[in-house]
Amino acid sequence: MVTDLRLRRLPTAALTSAEVDAIRAILFAAFGDDPEEAFTEDDWDHALGGTHVVADLAGTIVAHASIVPREIHVGGRPLTTGYVEAVAVRPGQQRRGLGTAVMRVVAEVVASSELGALGTGEHGFYERLGWRTWRGPSSVRTEDGERATPDDDGYLMVLATPTSPPLDLEAPISCELRPGDVW
Repeated sequence: MVTDLRLRRLPTAALTSAEVDAIRAILFAAFGDDPEEAFTEDDWDHALGGTHVVADLAGTIVAHASIVPREIHVGGRPLTTGYVEAVAVRPGQQRRGLGTAVMRVVAEVVASSELGALGTGEHGFYERLGWRTWRGPSSVRTEDGERATPDDDGYLMVLATPTSPPLDLEAPISCELRPGDVW
């Protein structure tokens, strides 16, 4: 565990251009070059407009996550959701507790919403922090109605908050349409 870690919460507008550059460099490096996994400009756009959790060691940004407001529907019921985006730890600094520290702050931010949600292929990491895999069918809400997103089934995770209604993890879940990956 790292003892000299500084964790900060700040809105997108408070990030300096140097901080944005450092965060983006971490994200692009951490997600790699595989076209299926690589971090994209759409992914960056999805991370903007909410609260950023930034971890610094000795004045250097080493980890990041963003929580953006979204309206997720569960079983047809709209829920204010803190949707987590752009979670990464600088390569070479991973497996030292930095991601866990960031996600604990994320959980504090998400607690003001009715639900926390994210999409990931790293379920084990999030499960130990209280996140649960959504087992129901996923879809995206469009002008023409809902469209199934079967590639995202089993990819989504949720975190109950103090104001979450009872959650049926097998109910349908949907998000609004956006550029790039909808989830």
